[in-house]
Amino acid sequence: MAAILVLVSPKNVKEALEAVKGGADIIDVKNPSEGSLGANFPWVIREVAEAVKPTPVSATIGDMSFKPGTASLAAYSASLWADYVKVGLLVDKNYQALELAKAVVRAVKENGKKAVLAAYADFYRTGTVSPLELPDIGAVCDADVVMIDTAVKDGKSLFEHMDFCSVVDFVDSAHDHGMLCALAGSIKSEDIQAVLDAKADIVGVRGAVCENGRGGRLRRELVEKFVSLAKNFERAF
Repeated sequence: MAAILVLVSPKNVKEALEAVKGGADIIDVKNPSEGSLGANFPWVIREVAEAVKPTPVSATIGDMSFKPGTASLAAYSASLWADYVKVGLLVDKNYQALELAKAVVRAVKENGKKAVLAAYADFYRTGTVSPLELPDIGAVCDADVVMIDTAVKDGKSLFEHMDFCSVVDFVDSAHDHGMLCALAGSIKSEDIQAVLDAKADIVGVRGAVCENGRGGRLRRELVEKFVSLAKNFERAF
């Protein structure tokens, strides 16, 4: 099995270059001040994409309530520069998640890019759809990647909200549907083995590679350390 890809989430060009120097496989542009999957400005996405070539770039468009039109417009804009466009499905009904996902996927694929759908491990706190519903939703709308993140950033990782067997079920279902699977949500170094054991394709991180948590400055040395751990741990079979 191929080595896991490490996705690092900078908020500006300076942090993006630090992440690339630290060995990140995917640069995920976001704005932490606007939420778990907070959207950054179009010009920041463009500047980062230009600065880190040829490293693939992902861009978040926000933790989206049921506004398919707004979400699709944001997704189309982000896909002008980003290789992957990610939306957080902050809705409480499966039909809303599906309609929102369809709109985003269609907009992203208009520009030939890849769509990432994210649900929340702490869905029971936010009243949103369960991540275990996401692979089926992604398969219906032809998404490329499905992801678990956390909505409330209080230091608790996704593994503190979902048991390991449920995470494995999510990963297996995504793979059965032909999609890649990403795990994020306050992932720490001590969580890497569980991420690998679950056989995820991508691990997403910000807080663990920043000084003083996700609101602090992203540092190359911390990225290097996290990447080294992720690439050198053995997966369980």
